Amino acid sequence: MILLKLASKSAWNRKVSLSLALLSIAISILLLLGVDTIRKEAKDNFINTLSQTDLIVGARSGSINLLLYSVFRIGNATNNVSYQSYQEIAAMDAIKWTIPISLGDSHHGFRVMGTITDYFYHYHYANNQNLQFQAGRAFDDLYDAVIGYDVAQTLNYQLNQPIIIAHGLVSTRFAQHEDKPFRVVGILQKTGTPVDRTVHVSLQAIEAIHIDWQSGTRSTAHISAEQARHMDLQPKTITAFLIGLHNKMDTFRMQRKINEYREEPLLAIIPGATLTELWQTLAHVEKVLLVISAFVLIAGLMGLLTTLLTTLHERRREMAILRAVGARAYHIVFLFMLEATFVIVGGCLLGVILLYITQSLIQPLLTELYGIHLSVSLLDAEQLLIITTAILLGMLLSLLPGWLAYRHSLQDGLTIKI
Repeated sequence: MILLKLASKSAWNRKVSLSLALLSIAISILLLLGVDTIRKEAKDNFINTLSQTDLIVGARSGSINLLLYSVFRIGNATNNVSYQSYQEIAAMDAIKWTIPISLGDSHHGFRVMGTITDYFYHYHYANNQNLQFQAGRAFDDLYDAVIGYDVAQTLNYQLNQPIIIAHGLVSTRFAQHEDKPFRVVGILQKTGTPVDRTVHVSLQAIEAIHIDWQSGTRSTAHISAEQARHMDLQPKTITAFLIGLHNKMDTFRMQRKINEYREEPLLAIIPGATLTELWQTLAHVEKVLLVISAFVLIAGLMGLLTTLLTTLHERRREMAILRAVGARAYHIVFLFMLEATFVIVGGCLLGVILLYITQSLIQPLLTELYGIHLSVSLLDAEQLLIITTAILLGMLLSLLPGWLAYRHSLQDGLTIKI
C-alpha cells in the first residue's frame, strides 16, 4: 500500500512526461484495435457480399472464377449456360427461386448485367439485407435500366437519364449500342457490394441490343429499337444463375445433382464456402495490417521506456533515500513497475474510449461511402488479449529502468554529484 501511494505521488510529480507517454500508448491501442475492428468488419462484409443464396451455377470452370464473374463482376465466363438447361434446373421441386444473369456489356467502365425483376426481391447481402431503391423503381419496359449507387454518384446520373450501353468491356465508338438507348428508372441505395457498380437491365434487353450483332460486330441488316420490341427476345444462353432452395438441407444434394447434369457441363458452388476460400487467398493483407499495428504498439511502449529512462538521472537522489530507509531491490523495481502499469492501463482505457468515440463518428461515413457497417460493440476475446499483452509487455519493459535505478542507488549513496 505504501509503495502504491508512493508510486502514484511520484507519477503525479512527473505528470507531464508520463501523460505524453500515456497518450502515445492510447493512440497505439486506438490504431491497433481500430485496424483489428475494421479488418473483421471488412471480412464479415466480404463474406456477406451475397446472402440467402444457396447455390451459384455456371459453366464448368473454377469455383473462384465462377464467383468472381457472377458476384464481383470480375473477368468473364469461360462459357455460357444454355437457357434450356436453366429452365430445366429451375423447374426442379427443391428449388424455390432462381435469378438468371447475363454479362458481357458495359457502360463507362461499369458492368451491365441482364437479369429479371425477381433479382430486386431475392438478392440479399450482409446478413439478409435486401436491395432498396434510393429513387425510382425496378425496370418494366424493354429499355429501362436500374443503376447502382456508385454508378449514379460517379456519372452524376438522375432518373430518366438516357444512357448508351457499349458492346463488350471496352467502350469505343464502334461498339456502342446507340441505336437502342436506355432510360434510368431506378437508383439503388448503397450496399457496399458490386451491385453499386452495376447497371441492371432485363434479359430481353440484352437480347434486343445484340439482335443485329454477330460475332461481336454489327451486321448489315439493321434492326431498330422499335422493331426489336416485336421480336422473340427469349435468350438462348445466360452467363450464370443464382438459386434459392426451399430447404437448406438440400444444398449438397442439389449441388451434386447439378454438377452431374448430363445435358451440358455445369458447376454449382456454395457462395459462402467459396467466399471464405477467396478471402483466405487475401489473408496476407490481414497479416500485413496486424504487423504494422503491432509495430505501432511497440513504438508506443518504447516511448514509455524512453520516458522512464530519461527520468532516472533526476530520481537518483530519490532512489538513494529509499535505499537508506530500508527499501530493498524488489521495492525499487516494483515502484517502477507500478508507475509503468499506471501509464499503460490508463493508456489502454483512453485508447478504448477513443476507439468507441471514433467508431461512433465514422460509422455513418463508412456506411455511406463504402457500405461497411461498423458495429459498436464490446471488445471481443482477441482484443482483450491484445490489451492484456500490451500491459504485460509494458510491465516487462519497466524492469530495465527499475534495475538500473537500483544499481545507481547503490553507487550513489546519499551524495549526488551534479
